[in-house]
Amino acid sequence: MANTNAEHQTGERIAYLTRVQCFSASHRLHSLGLSDEENQRIFGKCNNPNGHGHNYRAEVTVRGKINKVTGMVINLTDLKECIEEVIMVPLDHRNLDKDVPYFANVVSTTENVAAYIWDGLVKILPVGEMYEVKIYETDKNIVVYRGE
Repeated sequence: MANTNAEHQTGERIAYLTRVQCFSASHRLHSLGLSDEENQRIFGKCNNPNGHGHNYRAEVTVRGKINKVTGMVINLTDLKECIEEVIMVPLDHRNLDKDVPYFANVVSTTENVAAYIWDGLVKILPVGEMYEVKIYETDKNIVVYRGE
């Protein structure tokens, strides 16, 4: 079967590159827009006033053309430095609600953690390279965010 992909015909290939980073953080699911009773009903044990923690696994995927000279979409060292700046420095071994200003008024759900990471990375990565942030809060709870 002939390949009709125009980019492939011109010799440009697109690849998706994923880097995995684990970090530990604590939080409390609590919305300032809800009463204490509503928070307890909605978030249950995750609304514990003393919080709880997770060992998160973040997968950051970039998308781009494979550079014909380097053979890379992005230099892995550069991607690692961006992840360090956006994930590890502000989030690792932190209380998300108390140590990360973004979460002062935003509920620290895994959905919002994924959006926070996305927003930080799109500011420092080349335009159009961010493809996906996937966060494993637990083995059973996984969030995918693509900037939508």
